[in-house]
Amino acid sequence: MNANPEANPSAIKCPQCGANLIPGAEEYSVCQYCGSSLVWQRGGAGSAEKAVRGMRLKLFSYTDTEVTGLELFHMLAPVGWQFQGGCRWLMDNPGMPAVVAFQLCNPQGQEAFEVLPNMNFTWTNNPFTGMMNPTGSRYFGAEVYQPVNIREAFLKFILPRYRSGVTGLQVISLEPQPELPRLVRSEAPLTPGGSAEGGKIRIRYTWNNLQYEEEIYGVVEVFRTFNPGMFGMTEADFWFIDYLFSFRAGAGKLDATADLFTVMIQSFQLNPHWYAAFKTIAQQLIQNQIQRIRNIGQIGQMYAQAGREMREQNLNDWYARHETYDRLSVDRSRAIRDVEGFMDPHREQVVELPAGYGHAWANDLGEYILTEDSSFNPNLTSGQNWQPMQQV
Repeated sequence: MNANPEANPSAIKCPQCGANLIPGAEEYSVCQYCGSSLVWQRGGAGSAEKAVRGMRLKLFSYTDTEVTGLELFHMLAPVGWQFQGGCRWLMDNPGMPAVVAFQLCNPQGQEAFEVLPNMNFTWTNNPFTGMMNPTGSRYFGAEVYQPVNIREAFLKFILPRYRSGVTGLQVISLEPQPELPRLVRSEAPLTPGGSAEGGKIRIRYTWNNLQYEEEIYGVVEVFRTFNPGMFGMTEADFWFIDYLFSFRAGAGKLDATADLFTVMIQSFQLNPHWYAAFKTIAQQLIQNQIQRIRNIGQIGQMYAQAGREMREQNLNDWYARHETYDRLSVDRSRAIRDVEGFMDPHREQVVELPAGYGHAWANDLGEYILTEDSSFNPNLTSGQNWQPMQQV
């Protein structure tokens, strides 16, 4: 491929940087030179093939087939991107019996959205417990470490564990994100003595002989309890490094892909029914003190046998907590998140899509196209049923 716009006059050019492009197999691509998100309109009768700045997205859903059989989450993802990972249930960790980790990757480029595994820890100032469970050991599946701030979490835990396989790693910036705990609806600040701190880190590194830039976001949540004992009042901390997600692209192209990654994370919706099941299983494990569960099948049986009242209570707790976060009006919330509501005529429901494009189309496969080009019409050359979406 030649990036010189004059080298091949017949080539389709990126509307952002002018580089020659190779059409994507899915009629959607990311410019490998500037990182712009592009959609394609194939040449039809009397019209030339062209690329315009925009997005082509599809609703992606993941189901937990291992234990609950429920949809775990759904989100918008670029058409043609590949999914890897999922949900893994653990047998020895009652505080976090399921770990969700996955990535959605562009098979034709370096772009990827990733959710990293959460980490859970425990700590107490009780000297007897400290002798029995020293720093670095595990106590009921949780790692024994004293709570750290978000900066230490990135440098001491996240990068060493999840980016140890790269070379030439450089920290470009490390910044607090005070709004992140609220946006991810952390429960820790709602508990007595609890706290939550968000942050992001930007790094640059080499992996598989390619240069990358990446931003990783995360939250440190601390839940504190105080109990009387033979040594006086002691503190027990149950804390987590969680809500870990990252965006990565080729070096110098991360900022150009920000709009695409933003809509992906903002469209992520955890299924409250799965979360209620997760909480039910965690409560059962804690009550039973694990009892040396030997296989995943027993965890599934535990969920099936759990009382309906417990599952319904966990579901009601989910909705009650979320009501406390939803007091802002819908319009203000969308303005903060830089999204707009559009009516999907096929599903007959409102979908939040990135603001600023002006034109949106939906088909009956759950895909969406966003573009700034008022003349762009995917029906001209597509055999699919594309309908314009009205802003609401």
